[in-house]
Amino acid sequence: MNGPHRLYAFVAVLFITALVTPAVQAEAKPLKPTAEWRGSVEDLTLQTAAPASGALTSQKAFADLWKAWKPEDKVPEVDFTKELVLVATTRGSRLSLSAALDDQGNLQPRGISTRDLRPGFRFHLIAVSRNGVKTINNKPLPKD
Repeated sequence: MNGPHRLYAFVAVLFITALVTPAVQAEAKPLKPTAEWRGSVEDLTLQTAAPASGALTSQKAFADLWKAWKPEDKVPEVDFTKELVLVATTRGSRLSLSAALDDQGNLQPRGISTRDLRPGFRFHLIAVSRNGVKTINNKPLPKD
């Protein structure tokens, strides 16, 4: 077989292999939050207190964030041996946070917010089970 025919044969084999090989895809299943908290903070500079990873894995980190954003309220207790807390913020007027866990153990937070800009920022925190969670957005769990 000369050059062009060999290339066509190779492409045909790749195409057939792709058709016959089942795609390995991780199916994400929605997680039901065990607790959730929402609020609005006037001081926009406090938005930087949100964890870069979007998750809290210790009561201390949760308490620090809570005291920054809701200093007048008592810090809720979360059992961080069984749960973790996901954090989302927006400058829009509304925010909704949910999460899904795929069969590879990857937790996928999903935040939806309005596009309008308002003074300060809004936050949505959800506690979800740690059961089966190995990574968050394909990154190791934060150590806070």
